[in-house]
Amino acid sequence: MSVLAATTTIAALLIASPSASDADRVAAKGGFLVGNAHRCRVQDARVVRAGKMVHDLIAAAAQGSKEQEDATKRFAEFFVVSAYPDPGQDQPMASCRIVDNELAKLEQHPLAKNPSPEHSSTIASSDTAASRIDLAAGE
Repeated sequence: MSVLAATTTIAALLIASPSASDADRVAAKGGFLVGNAHRCRVQDARVVRAGKMVHDLIAAAAQGSKEQEDATKRFAEFFVVSAYPDPGQDQPMASCRIVDNELAKLEQHPLAKNPSPEHSSTIASSDTAASRIDLAAGE
């Protein structure tokens, strides 16, 4: 699948359920990435770590417990749609190579190096990650 097709899929999902907050946007993008990582059979430990990191990012971005709860539900929705695509539909799917590269970028996020206390024993950066997410660029 081309990058254009993957981008189109993401755009369609985001347009279909527009988000109102930063926590919602983190949840949608994180759910899409982690769900696709699961679909691509990325190592379970990496998928779990990424999910926990996204959870921590949602908590940091949320303006309250209601917003965090809503964003967590949004994460779950995007995860399910991405991890378990409907086989009856001819829908484009994200390239597993691209998903792995994007997951590696997430694993280099500063949160991976300075995890929250409740996740300090489970979140760690990957030895295979090669680049950093540029937060200034809107990643």
